[in-house]
Amino acid sequence: MKHQGLEHHFEAYGGWRRTLAEAVTDLRAWLRGQELSDTQVDQRLEHVLSTLRDDKLYIAFVAEFSRGKSELINAVFFADFGQRILPSSAGRTTMCPTELMYEPDSEPALRLLPIETRRTGTTIAEFRGFPEEWQVIKLNPGSPETMAKALAHVAEVKTVSREEAQTLGLHVAEDETQPGMRITEDGLVEIPKWRHAIINIPHPLLKQGLVILDTPGLNALGSEPELTLNLLPSAHGVLFILAADTGVTKSDIQVWHDHIGSQKDGANKGRLVVLNKIDGLWDELRNRDDVNREIERQIRETAKTLGIPERNVYPVSAQKALLGKIKGDQKVLERSRIHELEDALAQEVLPAKREIVCVNIGDDMAEVVKEMRLIVMQRLKGVHEHMEELGALSGKNMDVIEHMMQKVRADKEVFEKSLQRFQAARSIFSQQTNALYAHLNLKGLNTLIAQTKKDMEISMTTAGLKACMQNFFKQAQVTMEAVAGQAQEIKEMMEGVYRKFQEEYGLAHIKPGSFSVMRYLRELKRLEAKHEQFMRGMSLVLTEQQILTRKFYESSAAKVRAIFRMANRDADSWLKTIMSPMEAQVREHQILLRRRLESIKRIHQASDTLEDRMRELGQIRDDIREQEKALEKRVGKVTGLLGAVEAGNAAREGRTAG
Repeated sequence: MKHQGLEHHFEAYGGWRRTLAEAVTDLRAWLRGQELSDTQVDQRLEHVLSTLRDDKLYIAFVAEFSRGKSELINAVFFADFGQRILPSSAGRTTMCPTELMYEPDSEPALRLLPIETRRTGTTIAEFRGFPEEWQVIKLNPGSPETMAKALAHVAEVKTVSREEAQTLGLHVAEDETQPGMRITEDGLVEIPKWRHAIINIPHPLLKQGLVILDTPGLNALGSEPELTLNLLPSAHGVLFILAADTGVTKSDIQVWHDHIGSQKDGANKGRLVVLNKIDGLWDELRNRDDVNREIERQIRETAKTLGIPERNVYPVSAQKALLGKIKGDQKVLERSRIHELEDALAQEVLPAKREIVCVNIGDDMAEVVKEMRLIVMQRLKGVHEHMEELGALSGKNMDVIEHMMQKVRADKEVFEKSLQRFQAARSIFSQQTNALYAHLNLKGLNTLIAQTKKDMEISMTTAGLKACMQNFFKQAQVTMEAVAGQAQEIKEMMEGVYRKFQEEYGLAHIKPGSFSVMRYLRELKRLEAKHEQFMRGMSLVLTEQQILTRKFYESSAAKVRAIFRMANRDADSWLKTIMSPMEAQVREHQILLRRRLESIKRIHQASDTLEDRMRELGQIRDDIREQEKALEKRVGKVTGLLGAVEAGNAAREGRTAG
């Protein structure tokens, strides 16, 4: 069977995403045309479309120096350039964390953030909003030679004094066996010239939303907390690269346990181990079977050392894979085993990402569909009741019709008085909403962040620094738990309002949705666990320790701010939609009462015969049934695309179990 490359799988994923976006767009336009939509429904569908538009797939390549990581990226993604694009040679090459992506609104370029920016308390994420702080080198994708020359900048280093390196929060290694910056012969310290690099090029896979993160080993992971706290945990796929010629070293094990293999609750999905440089085992004096047995032995030992299944270890030769692709040599390509790794990426990472997208938009789609079905059902129910009401008038005299008209008018007046209670409930709802927002207020969080930073600056001991951070996380979690309590109060109040209207007016039985803070608490606890792990591994001199702890705190604080901003957005969306189903039903009930009153009034005034009005209502009923069919057709298209993901996941899990 012909091997289907990654590009084919990415195109299929992109096609699924586009088809789903088209189905949602069609549903939104149809709802507007049928007067079924409202502001809240429109916002939910816009959020779904925004999620599909901005969808990115992050794959991180993590390894210690000299494991062939950059060569592997070249082989998997950039062989079509016909040469090496990322710098790849013996020793240390990529010196700073590097992101490869496609930004359609920007020219192809390499953006480099100077290492000196580490002196400030500003995170890399914040620096993204200050383009003037980055050095920009234009790229020419049509010329691989000039591209490779420009990208060589990511490997640049500079020498500084030991004091300067420590001020930047970089650990200085006393000898080659320790992680850290190396001391040169003249007593200076060799450090990366750049803190972070972003490569923007119009590559087919990057255009599909792929973002590649290239991380240069334990030094970068230890000194740049943002990688540890944010970029790596949020990656959909992580390739951990080892070298067959060195085996699993002590620093490899530290990277694995501290940053990759410690994930819980199924978060290890998409974590693959690559045993690179198997070509170093190729030997003309040994037959291929002996070589393969040696590779299998290394796979077993690697899996045992890292505590993972053997099937998660992929032996490859990145160098031979790149050569085979460039030369079109299928025998070399096959022996490099690169296709097995590419298939694993396609079969594990892409489906996992598709599942994440479905989860992110599933709740919004479910709520929209539920609300639309309720409205259509209520319209049908209203027409049937109206037809029964008019049918009962057949053969009745004008006094009976007059009496019926008075009854409907009284029902309408009672309902409108009930709406005053509804408005009063809205007023209480508004007060409780303000209380919820007060808990999530970023000003209060910023005050806590500033106070913690101040306390850390005057603390002179490891225990003191640890206590400051523990208190910070505790306060953040207490705040989030208060949010949960307030949200529950709001939900219970709205349940009472819903129940009252359902009992009095026979509206459809619905329950307001909940607002859960579990995901935010889980993320806060993950950050706290990372901090405890960081403090346990701290074995630096006090000056370095204080600088690095402060940087870790600044990155943690930035991440907590992001969590609170996300909670604010989600709470805002929940508060806007919690009343939406009830408001829609109330609106439909008002329309029905007006229609009933108007019908009886017209019959009473002899401007319409009863038969004419019954025919008219029959047509309205038939139109609503057609509307219901059209809705289900469009909903079926969307849910079919989402359901295909679940079916595919179940099939894959069955194959894995088998």
